[in-house]
Amino acid sequence: MISVERLKVEFNATPLFEDVSYVINKKDRIALVGKNGAGKSTMLKILAGMQMPTDGVVSAPRDVTIGYLPQVMILSDVRTVMEEAELAFEHIFELQQGLETMKKELEERTDYDSESYHKLIDRFTQENERFLMMGGTNFQAKIERTLMGLGFSRGDFNRSTSEFSGGWRMRIELAKLLLRRPDILLLDEPTNHLDIESIQWLENFLSTRANAVVLVSHDRAFLDNVTTRTIEISCGRTYDYKVPYSRFVELRKERREQQTRAYENQQKQIQDTEDFIERFRYKATKAVQVQSRIKQLEKIDRIEIDEEDNSSLRLKFPPASRSGNYSVICEDVAKSYGDHLVFGNVDLTINRGEKVAFVGKNGEGKSTLVKCILGEIGFEGKLTIGHNVQIGYFAQNRAQLLDENRTVFDTIDYVAKGDIRTKIRDILGAFMFGGEASDKKVKVLSGGERSRLAMIKLLLEPVNLLILDEPTNHLDMRSKDVLKDAIREFDGTVIVVSHDREFLDGLVSKVYEFGSGKVKEHLGGIYDFLQKKKMESLAELQSAAPSLSASPTTLSVKKENPAENKLSYEALKEQNKQIRKLEKQVTACEKQIEELEERIAGMEAEIATPEGAADLSLYEKHQALKKELDQVVEEWESVSLELEELSLNN
Repeated sequence: MISVERLKVEFNATPLFEDVSYVINKKDRIALVGKNGAGKSTMLKILAGMQMPTDGVVSAPRDVTIGYLPQVMILSDVRTVMEEAELAFEHIFELQQGLETMKKELEERTDYDSESYHKLIDRFTQENERFLMMGGTNFQAKIERTLMGLGFSRGDFNRSTSEFSGGWRMRIELAKLLLRRPDILLLDEPTNHLDIESIQWLENFLSTRANAVVLVSHDRAFLDNVTTRTIEISCGRTYDYKVPYSRFVELRKERREQQTRAYENQQKQIQDTEDFIERFRYKATKAVQVQSRIKQLEKIDRIEIDEEDNSSLRLKFPPASRSGNYSVICEDVAKSYGDHLVFGNVDLTINRGEKVAFVGKNGEGKSTLVKCILGEIGFEGKLTIGHNVQIGYFAQNRAQLLDENRTVFDTIDYVAKGDIRTKIRDILGAFMFGGEASDKKVKVLSGGERSRLAMIKLLLEPVNLLILDEPTNHLDMRSKDVLKDAIREFDGTVIVVSHDREFLDGLVSKVYEFGSGKVKEHLGGIYDFLQKKKMESLAELQSAAPSLSASPTTLSVKKENPAENKLSYEALKEQNKQIRKLEKQVTACEKQIEELEERIAGMEAEIATPEGAADLSLYEKHQALKKELDQVVEEWESVSLELEELSLNN
């Protein structure tokens, strides 16, 4: 669909990349990868037509539609969530308005036998058919499905977008983009503002319902679950692999080994040639051979190997001072804002040395509980910080507290102690502050760069309880590996608020799930938690189950007599059974909707041909399918609403 030929981009006469050629085909799922600054976002802007290359051609058929989601965008705040999402269907509203105008004119006119009246009827009929074929009657259901998939509740639909954070407003833009169903989706870090459930929904959408996709992301699991092709930008060139990301990593390693061997052989050849020239430069009898070797040297096409891989760098925290046995204890902790309960009855204990994750949808209280632990906000109940606990806290807003007049290097040099000071430039390089970037003043850094610098600063401070709120949002994969290894080797306690499954995997041994005003404990790693949630779906975990009841960290359960406990258990069991049944119905409806939409799209393509346009039976079949689709959508809405209400009461 899009052909890229001999593309070249220069900044200040220095090529970012050059001689780049590839083709994006229908249904391609492409991961665009490379180190920060390699030109990934620039490539997306060129594909979107928002930036012109220095040289080369990007060509696409005239009717191909492209949707582009940048990392940062300025959003309007004058509409509700639903009104903003409806902008994705502006073309349908314009068509609907035209139909209303024609309908009104038909009602007012009385020249029934005139030629212009009959032409108006024909035009109205054609436009109405087009309106129905474009889904003019069921777009509302599509909007609701998409918004709810991205984490919005029905109660959010009529709220002003100004009430939402930048991350949530970015979701609205993503929803509009997905609803337009462009032929090619260009997504730049789409998971940065999504929680785990929304990422999984987006994965499923992109894998099954989207057309061609080109995305930039540092989320390995997301790339593996969505993409089937990987294009790497490295050393100003592109390398195209027809494989998912994980397989690409293996093939890239093999390519680098081959590159290194070829580079070493060439360097030996160059050195031998230079030695020959130097040895016989002034001997008249060897003049011809020397000139031949000089020309030979000039003609050599120098092999350029990829940038040095510093992922082997190991960053160690300073030894953590010993704290008490328990770092944090919550007893019946609750937090409300007015009538809105964020969470209640939270009983948890985080032991010294444990590494735990806080997960859940955005807005469910993860960062709120962190602020309670830090003593930044008030709460109900009892929250105890253990003996000799020294807290180090990272969040995006902490980056604003850096001294703006220091350089990047000086900021880290100020907190570094002992031998680590000799490795400051290596550490800065691992977090994308290599070369001249280390001499930049903090005041000229972008928000993402400040966040990375604040992260490095925290890593070098002597603490024994680390609290990290979305630490990976502005890190590339190599930096995330360095950070993950450092946290894994850290001998203190760690609380990580994150949606990055790959980052949490192998790092945490306990997961606290936030949702519906509750905080539930799940023993095991992040994939154990996700597997359990998939099996049990929305069903409540039995916190009083024997396997958990003996643990000092289990959540509180109201004391009731055994008969009442048994009754509530049986009732809950039946309710969970009903939830599972409704979930199956929802899945079946969604599958049916998808099949019907595909059949309708195929029929519409047939109607668009001259032969199809003359076949009246096709119109009848098309209308029958549309009617069936409307019925299934109504059933989906009804079952989804019932499931939502039952889940909230569960």
